[in-house]
Amino acid sequence: MRWLDRIPYPLLIGATIFMLGAPFVPEPHLVEKARLLAEGRLSRPIDIFDVFWHLLPAALLGLKWMSRRKAKP
Repeated sequence: MRWLDRIPYPLLIGATIFMLGAPFVPEPHLVEKARLLAEGRLSRPIDIFDVFWHLLPAALLGLKWMSRRKAKP
């Protein structure tokens, strides 16, 4: 995953923090979607896409971190 190695950590960390909290007012999307999931109402495709969209930077950061840990002896 050379393309992932070229993305600097500070950029990924900043994007992760921003996307996990966006929009900041009145309530982050992930909080709203977690509530919908707990209530069993997370069924619209746009809501499911929104969850994946907001978690994408965190998933990329996790993949980069895991690949870095495996590469070190």
